[in-house]
Amino acid sequence: NKIENILEFDDFMYGDKTSSDVGIEFKNVSFSYGDENVLDNISFKVNKGERVALVGSSGSGKTTVARLAARFYDITSGEIFIGGGINIKDFEKEALMKKIAFVFQNSKLFKMSLRENLLIGKPDATDEEIESALINSGSKEIIERLENGLDTVYGTKGTYFSGGEAQRLSIARAFLKDADIIILDEATAFADPENEHLIQESFKKLSKNKTTLMIAHRLSTVIDADKILVIDNGKIIEEGKHADLIDMNGHYKKLWEEYQKSVNWKIGG
Repeated sequence: NKIENILEFDDFMYGDKTSSDVGIEFKNVSFSYGDENVLDNISFKVNKGERVALVGSSGSGKTTVARLAARFYDITSGEIFIGGGINIKDFEKEALMKKIAFVFQNSKLFKMSLRENLLIGKPDATDEEIESALINSGSKEIIERLENGLDTVYGTKGTYFSGGEAQRLSIARAFLKDADIIILDEATAFADPENEHLIQESFKKLSKNKTTLMIAHRLSTVIDADKILVIDNGKIIEEGKHADLIDMNGHYKKLWEEYQKSVNWKIGG
């Protein structure tokens, strides 16, 4: 019953009852965009506290999986469960958003003070909580170099940041939210080496003891994942830990070898 499920989720959210399951499960999920079939019968589960990575070549469908988990789109067929095995279609979107934190590639800062940008994650956050979030995300030095600090209005008087700096501030916002479920699009493709290192370190802190679904672009970041899902042409074709997937001598190993070559080429260049 939809009403009962919403009530159950409210209890799960606000503490009237305690749910031991804050995982995510995809069950026979397919998704089409217009005439294009993007995902084909995807099934997997991210258990509470697990860190699961999605890997695959560009256009394989991994970003779509993450966006469906956040219900940015509705699936064509199948089911997605979250929080005690309840279908996400039975949740009010506002309630669902309170339980999930996202950090996607194109992090957005709004034309308001940086403090207000951060408080989107938690409107009633204290100064101490904001300070902690800035430290954990590696963003404190960004704020300290500004004359007006957190009261600086983004987008005015030339106040803009690089992609990596904006990403660090969006991660600070996610730290403030302190959600049980984290969806990460590992957005370091456009970051310089210093920002990339800080972003990766903050991702590790952010996902600690959280249910984490991560899109991986640099395969070096998934070596320690609890599970890696290899997606190709909208289907999961392999899954397992890094070492096991290498031993399979399949698609993941080819991706890994290509990644290693690209890293060596950059170093050589």
